[in-house]
Amino acid sequence: MAAEHDDVPLNAIRAFVTIAREGSVTRAASSLGTTQSSVSRYLAVLQDYFGTVLVQRRGRRSELTEFGGLFANAVAEPLDTVCFTAKRMRRKTRTDANRIVVRTSLSTFAYSFLIPNLQAFSVEMGGVVVDVISSLSPPRSSDNFDILLTRDLCVVEPADDWAIHNETLVCVGSPNHVMGKTLATVRSMPILNITSRPDILPTWLRAMNLTAKDIKSGARYDHNYLALPAVITGKCLLVAPEIIVSDLVRTGALHVIPGSRTPSGMQYRAYAVDRSDNPEVARAFCRWVARLCKKAVIPEA
Repeated sequence: MAAEHDDVPLNAIRAFVTIAREGSVTRAASSLGTTQSSVSRYLAVLQDYFGTVLVQRRGRRSELTEFGGLFANAVAEPLDTVCFTAKRMRRKTRTDANRIVVRTSLSTFAYSFLIPNLQAFSVEMGGVVVDVISSLSPPRSSDNFDILLTRDLCVVEPADDWAIHNETLVCVGSPNHVMGKTLATVRSMPILNITSRPDILPTWLRAMNLTAKDIKSGARYDHNYLALPAVITGKCLLVAPEIIVSDLVRTGALHVIPGSRTPSGMQYRAYAVDRSDNPEVARAFCRWVARLCKKAVIPEA
């Protein structure tokens, strides 16, 4: 079926022209400095865009179909000109080749959990620099990033992906106010509202067999990272993803109310895009963050 969107997949065209020039997906991957599976995915994207087959296998070689040959002849020379001109005129914005850009829609996850642990990844990878940017907008193939960490977005280009965390919700409060207490005894304490995650509190209430009438509504904050200081210092509660409060619980700044854990049904994923300048480092980062998330579980009290 042809792709429904009109965005021209330029990276896929470059991969296809390289296949046409090299005569095989394997040699094209070697020429582009990427994996065979990445080139195959780009070819699939372009064939889906056109709604027709561009390349056919003939033994170890990849032969162009009539349509594929016409398209390759039409775009190969202009594409070479574009690539040559871009390389000649570009201004380097990433001066360190040992660098990756992580884009995330999970701002509190990045602030409270990911960034404090990045030095460990840098050391493990021999000094890799990790830039972190935050955006809630759907990513485009023209955006500058190597990895996407997200709960609710996806990439529209070839990428390897990992399921890194199944989100669990917990109710937390200051130890001075909630230590030794149960949910039944803290219902009178206000629960903070997070406007960027309106799904969390209703999901948690249903799991606890509670309704909005059973709790006291507290102050509103745009994001969890803004609410964390309030729950640490105030007489209030916060229902939040366990992973973003795990370090605060371990250090004693917050206490989890016994019996308040429940799955949210949300899954965090990591995408390493094929067009990354450092694809192996990007994939290593995704594997590392998946391992890091597995260690974040808070032991039951």
